[in-house]
Amino acid sequence: MNKSFSAVLLAIAGIAASGAAFAQGKPAIGVAEFKNESSAGWWSGGVGWELAGMLSNELSSSGDFRVVERSKLEKVMEEQNLAASGRVRSGSGAKMGQLTGADYLVFGTVTAYEENTASTGGGLSFRGISLGGKKSEAYIRVDVRVVNATTGEVDFSRAIEGRSSGGGISVGVFRGGFGGNLAHEQNTPAGKAIGAALVEISDYLDCKMVKRGSCEAEFDAKEQKRRAGDKKALKLD
Repeated sequence: MNKSFSAVLLAIAGIAASGAAFAQGKPAIGVAEFKNESSAGWWSGGVGWELAGMLSNELSSSGDFRVVERSKLEKVMEEQNLAASGRVRSGSGAKMGQLTGADYLVFGTVTAYEENTASTGGGLSFRGISLGGKKSEAYIRVDVRVVNATTGEVDFSRAIEGRSSGGGISVGVFRGGFGGNLAHEQNTPAGKAIGAALVEISDYLDCKMVKRGSCEAEFDAKEQKRRAGDKKALKLD
């Protein structure tokens, strides 16, 4: 065989091997069905898995994770009673990791949702674009827990907030699409808040599990600000 051709083949093999090694180095992550403990009017059957799919797409788009398919998760999670409880039973962690291929499982619970509509006076409409009139704002809080699929312990947890304002021209921040029961919410304040929360969750997981370093200070500052706001909102007699 020609030496130069052999060298090319070896180089290609080396690139492929290094690429495989790099992929293996990425955390394998699975996103469980989201749960709802809020009064969100847009929540209905199937939305929990839709949100899980949207977050999975966002994590995959980052390029820093290997995302486990829903089909590999759903049956195992039902067998382990995770779909209902959101908890990993003692001793079941290793089995979960082996059966799903996930290093980590992400659990999200929508714990708060608020939406307010206020009049902004007048209101103009030009070629189908409305300015002024009414302004809607939405707020969503998602409590996120990352469970180690080998030990069954919670390695990371954080309350993530998403906010949005309606009215005028909207600029989306979510890289994925809305479908299913949430399709009609894509351009609403609720949809914007959901998208913002999913991006924030993805960025948080990317920071804490992959990038680390200086980005952690930013998320710690956000958490301190959130906790301070929660304390200020408390009204004690």
